[in-house]
Amino acid sequence: MDSLTIAGRRFTSRLLVGTGKYKDMQQTREAIEASGADIITVAVRRMDLSGSSESLQQVLPPDRYTYLPNSAGCYTADDAVRTLRLARELGGWDLVKLEVIGDKITLLPDEPETLRATQMLVAEGFKVMVYTTANAALARDLESAGACAIMPLAAPIGSGLGIQNPDAIATIIANANVPVLVDAGIGTASDAAIAMEMGCDGVLLNTAIAHAREPIGMATAMKLAVQAGRLSYLAGRMQKGAADASSPQTGLITV
Repeated sequence: MDSLTIAGRRFTSRLLVGTGKYKDMQQTREAIEASGADIITVAVRRMDLSGSSESLQQVLPPDRYTYLPNSAGCYTADDAVRTLRLARELGGWDLVKLEVIGDKITLLPDEPETLRATQMLVAEGFKVMVYTTANAALARDLESAGACAIMPLAAPIGSGLGIQNPDAIATIIANANVPVLVDAGIGTASDAAIAMEMGCDGVLLNTAIAHAREPIGMATAMKLAVQAGRLSYLAGRMQKGAADASSPQTGLITV
């Protein structure tokens, strides 16, 4: 598989996974190992930095995985920036995932605050992967503000509804000069494969694995789906059209 490059760093996996919602740390470790992910997202406000045997750093060593701190649970640009500053102070992480939520019910991003936070973080030297709506104009503005990756939602966080607005995401992909990764709303392996076949550079998900009946199996399925979708995109699908016999109509034996 061809590698994924974000902010000048190369990664072998195009599947990024979250670390929340699992029943325990053992399941967290086993699922993430099965996913093959290089990058794992961590909510700064939920991190146990004590170094205990049950801390995330013990179960998922930072020398093996690239930690991507996120600002989950933040509702203003100022709050998100403070949270990600804390991540940099605690772990030295400057590659971050920005989330600024606008509504506690839908959990959809606050577009103006997301743009403002991106501008603030970039000015402070952060490499910002930004969670956003599937809004092509906003995606353009976020890229202009210095975001190193655009992450439009497929559907609301945790909904598992799959890709609800493929045309909008396709427009973002067509006009972006930085990686575009679908984030949020993926429910099953076929959703991930479709995102990759559309031309997305990667997929980020959490609930689809953690809340599956068999998280380890679903993590493996997601890994394979992302790989298959990427290969399908690179190979190029056949043109759609009218019925066309598989066997040639020339050189037939006359009977």
